[in-house]
Amino acid sequence: MGSVRDGDWDGEYSQVGDKGDVAFLDYQDDRSLHDYDLLEEGPVVISFPFPFINGKPRSALVGETLADSITIKNTTGESRELWGVRIFSSSPEDSYLLSLMKPPSTDADEESHRRFVGSTFLEDRVLQPGQTLTIWISCRPKDIGLQTSVIHFDLEEEKIERVAFLLAEDEVSQALFSAKPYARAPSRGKRFSHDQYVAGKRPPRQSSHGFKYNLPKYLIPQDIREIIESKQVPDVIMEGLNHKDYVNFFSTLIVMEEIHLEEEMRAHDMECVTMRRRGNHFLSLEVPALAERRPSLVVGDYILAHLVTSQNGNQSYQGYIHRIEADEIFLKFDKTLHWSHRDDDLYNVSFTYNRMNMRRLYHAVQSAESLGPDILFPSHSSRKRVIQTTPLRPLNQNINREQAHSVEKILGCRGGPPYIIHGPPGTGKTMTIVEAILQLYTYQRKTRILVCASSNSAADHVLQKLFDREESGVRENELFRLNAMSRPYEDVKPEFIRFCFFDDMVFKCPPVKALLRYKIIVSTYMSASLLCAEGIRRGHFTHIFLDEAGQASEPETMIPISNLCARETVIVLAGDPKQLGPVIYSKDAESYGLGKSYLERLFECDNYTGGDENYVTKLLRNYRCHPAILKLPSDLFYDGELIASKEETEETESTLYDLVDLPNNSFPVLFIGIQGCDEREGSNPSWFNRIEASKVVDIIRKLNNDIDLDDGDIGVITPYRQQVLKLKKAFESLDMPNVKVGSVEQFQGQERRIIIISTVRSTIKHNEFDRVHNLGFLSNPRRFNVAITRAKSLLIIVGNPHIINKDPHWDKLLQYCVENGSYKGCPLPVLEAQSQADEFGGYDDKSGIPNQYTNESGWDKENPKQYPNEDGWDYIPPPNQEWSGTGWDEPLPSQYPNEVVPPNQECSGTGWDEPLPSQYPNEVVPPNQDYSETGWDEPLPSQYSWEGQNVPNQSSSEAKWGNDVSNHSNEGRWGDDVLNKLSDDENDDVEWGDEGFNHDSNVVECNEDVLSQYLKDAESVEDAALLESNELRQSHNSSEVYPRRKERGECSSK
Repeated sequence: MGSVRDGDWDGEYSQVGDKGDVAFLDYQDDRSLHDYDLLEEGPVVISFPFPFINGKPRSALVGETLADSITIKNTTGESRELWGVRIFSSSPEDSYLLSLMKPPSTDADEESHRRFVGSTFLEDRVLQPGQTLTIWISCRPKDIGLQTSVIHFDLEEEKIERVAFLLAEDEVSQALFSAKPYARAPSRGKRFSHDQYVAGKRPPRQSSHGFKYNLPKYLIPQDIREIIESKQVPDVIMEGLNHKDYVNFFSTLIVMEEIHLEEEMRAHDMECVTMRRRGNHFLSLEVPALAERRPSLVVGDYILAHLVTSQNGNQSYQGYIHRIEADEIFLKFDKTLHWSHRDDDLYNVSFTYNRMNMRRLYHAVQSAESLGPDILFPSHSSRKRVIQTTPLRPLNQNINREQAHSVEKILGCRGGPPYIIHGPPGTGKTMTIVEAILQLYTYQRKTRILVCASSNSAADHVLQKLFDREESGVRENELFRLNAMSRPYEDVKPEFIRFCFFDDMVFKCPPVKALLRYKIIVSTYMSASLLCAEGIRRGHFTHIFLDEAGQASEPETMIPISNLCARETVIVLAGDPKQLGPVIYSKDAESYGLGKSYLERLFECDNYTGGDENYVTKLLRNYRCHPAILKLPSDLFYDGELIASKEETEETESTLYDLVDLPNNSFPVLFIGIQGCDEREGSNPSWFNRIEASKVVDIIRKLNNDIDLDDGDIGVITPYRQQVLKLKKAFESLDMPNVKVGSVEQFQGQERRIIIISTVRSTIKHNEFDRVHNLGFLSNPRRFNVAITRAKSLLIIVGNPHIINKDPHWDKLLQYCVENGSYKGCPLPVLEAQSQADEFGGYDDKSGIPNQYTNESGWDKENPKQYPNEDGWDYIPPPNQEWSGTGWDEPLPSQYPNEVVPPNQECSGTGWDEPLPSQYPNEVVPPNQDYSETGWDEPLPSQYSWEGQNVPNQSSSEAKWGNDVSNHSNEGRWGDDVLNKLSDDENDDVEWGDEGFNHDSNVVECNEDVLSQYLKDAESVEDAALLESNELRQSHNSSEVYPRRKERGECSSK
């Protein structure tokens, strides 16, 4: 009997594949790798080394030795020959050793270490009947991350395999460990009845003096609700978008979105929970995953609480949210509940969906009916315009010729179709509109400017650009930042507060007389509705600038346009349709058109597609990124057109590269491969990865120790909220609290000298779930594009290459780093990248990205549908967006050649019922602010109806549908509220300022705000199988990552 020859131990015998496959074994996806049933064992029973604890591998500190025994027991009455035990493969290489004696501990004496002999192979021996042989396996990790080993046991003709896992950690990762294991939140989906309730106490309102105009209720018509809830597609959606059905089309899409959000909110109802008394005025309720915006609540929302042990039958109480802290909301009920409450009382709680923002969207699309086709459908049949320009005297000497040319066009524009400034990241779109704003402010003093952005952070960025510039000369009393009431006071930088209006640290909208004094107002799209509510009329603003226009849905964009735009108002859009799009939660509404921004839709018009300089300017000079950082996104998304214009690398950049041990100093993109562990804690469904967090902290600590970096120099991007919190905790403990950590959405429009990306995911198991629910980085090309274009000098990616390479874009980035010698860390994958064509994003008709490890394209599977069948609807592709109509009924002044005719200010049929002030500086006349009771001297056609019938009272609780949307009924009124059957005070007393779903939030967590199924996602093999069979989603998993070999001689998994 002899030992097995080296040549006999090859990949054919391994169940996990060849030796390269051992570089990544997904124990979370395949439990057989670390678990077994003794009853299924054969005559020789072999134990698993380093058994898992609570489903997780055991931990070992870097530099310390951890050992465990493996028992081999002969349970038969006959002798059995053990031909050999061998470590088939380890990752990292040579990280494990076998021995017949227990290895000495790290702190053992020198003699013990000298006498210890370890090896990767143990010789043959005979197991006597009933004998148990004990051998030892040990690991001394050199770096953090998962340490894996596959051990082969050759028992005569049978070959058995065992896998060892250890998680190597350091002090930082161990400090982030949670002693509270993850457990699913209690089932919440039961809807409690609250037919009547005792009203609670509202927080302060947005306007202390009351708004001039209140929004109609816009209740969802019952017949439309029934069609959508029965998973049918309304006829107006099937017919597609056109000018005639513009209002009905978008209103129906908003209904889809609202019904979806209602269902999400309903899933968060809670049963038999307690509330704690907080002082004399508040009761607090803990809401698990509130920090993840599940549910999404803001100040001003309310809950309905029913006391389970109530002696008053079905008595319920309304409690308004006055403050939110982490996972806790502070509520004010009627004083009777506060007096009688005991902390051990049990309540059934229902969350209510605040419809305010939806009502704003309904109002915006209805008001858009008065806009001409030159705004909504500027098709090729419209009259061509020629904008007369004069040479520009730049206030900012750093703008390039393309930027200066676009500013000249904006200054020469007089109404008509929107002017668009677009371009890839870092090309100076915001800088261009700021230059245009300052030119207007400086040289055309009678202009009045509204600037809107998609988020608070983007709006604040524009604000800072306006008053930071020394040459701007903007007076403090002529610049105003309008904030939503729901925005926390502490969220605003101290230097911005002087431009805001607030009372008792609550932001409010000033009265109309104060608003009229400002030359420049900066707001979000949603908050712009407050201007209309306060009494600002159409035409007051001569120019409306919409920054980050690609991030807003079309109804959201219409809030400032349809409510405040007159015929001669100049509309300017800036953005990039290939970066982040609108945040839409209903996949059906998204696929049928709500997910397409107004900016993106305009590019379907010939005037914009052809690049006519009278309609659009494309910026291509990137001043942000190092050329090596810029090349990949330029090739993938912009046909290689981007021009790297960043100044030469400074000497300090070389120091940066040395500190992070950059393998190639001419290539400042580094991929650090690390295999960590996906984890969750408590009842929070969000993911984090302590190993990746520790690596990120280590990088930043090295940089901070040797270079004097400012707070704004480093940014960390990660897709999961819990990873954000873990990183912030680590930075605070190391006295680095000012490092910005956030999601991709929070970084759009921003830049940092150094960007570090933590991808978090270390298992394939939940990739499909993330893809369907728009989580994480994978399968989202726009999120990928934004993430890798924030860095100016150094981009570092920390992630698991075996997970990253499943997405074609991330696989291309990994390959890019490998080809330039800028990869270090765990062994690279050797399997083919399993790309899916639909995940590529469809930009520029690219058919695929070559496989990382072969010359083949890698597209060997049938492509899944682009839009997942989320709710069981039959898939119908988005309709053809046909446009009709020409221009305005009356020609615009001096903008169309040979048609320079002064507009008739009293013309009928144009939809404008008041003479508009001239756009020319020497003729601007202040508007007459003596409005009638309704605010409009003549009622605009169909402003509050779907079919042109005016509603006598604009505050009425009714507004009609117009054309038969469903073809099921000739009259679909905005009828009874079928949702909550609440008392009249809920709707009659609600003002514009009551914030609903918080689109204004500075912390956009869209990547994790998902369906209620998230709380039921897979945490076991059985759960994963259940998810894969769920009819609400279509899985596109192609095949097992590690195919099982069936040939003779295969190892068994006993």
